[in-house]
Amino acid sequence: MQDWDSRRSFLKQSGIALLGTTALHLRAESEEDKGVAKEEAEEEVTPVEDLAREHGLLNRVLLIYDEADRRLRSNSDIDPLRIAEAAGIIQKFVEDYHEKLEEDYLFPRFEKAHKLTDLVAVLREQHKAGRAVTARITQLANLNTLKNSADRDKLTASLRAFVRLYRPHEAREDTVLFPAIRSIVSEHEYDSLGEEFEKKEHELFGKEGFEGMLEKVATIEKALGVYDLSQYTPR
Repeated sequence: MQDWDSRRSFLKQSGIALLGTTALHLRAESEEDKGVAKEEAEEEVTPVEDLAREHGLLNRVLLIYDEADRRLRSNSDIDPLRIAEAAGIIQKFVEDYHEKLEEDYLFPRFEKAHKLTDLVAVLREQHKAGRAVTARITQLANLNTLKNSADRDKLTASLRAFVRLYRPHEAREDTVLFPAIRSIVSEHEYDSLGEEFEKKEHELFGKEGFEGMLEKVATIEKALGVYDLSQYTPR
């Protein structure tokens, strides 16, 4: 009888231990699942948020162009490679990716819905004009240009033309076009756009995506001394 009691006590204790271990494992898995879900929720970006932050990157390149123009016109030192790098980001990220998203996924939907068609027509034309300006900047961003006053003037004029074009261009998209997207697509279609944008981003720029391109912009900003945000605070 004593042996049976001892055996029953052992089984009971083993069962409690097993239940405790299982509970700990389930709790750990639950916490892990919560962490994954939280991370996925934090990383989820809507189509409009995605496009708007890409405009933020564009704005930072426009700041680089402003500084390059200032230095060129004041005959201050500047490495033309930095201008070429900035133009390369515009070409690769803004023109070949961001604008292509607009042209392939947004503009046709507005045209089909007969909404904001006049604005879309102007935006299309400006994309085309911007690419021509970028081509000129890329061609002129070299040491030979800096030695020739006429070519130097062409480069500064092109930098200013690009900035003058894109500040109102992106502002109109941010305040008029992008807010209207939800009125012409269903909730499901809106979510699908976000997934498609993310897929395209990683196809073109790898795992780093937008963040990797932003690092490239920051490197140029630091080289030109325009990275520190506090320097723009009025004194």
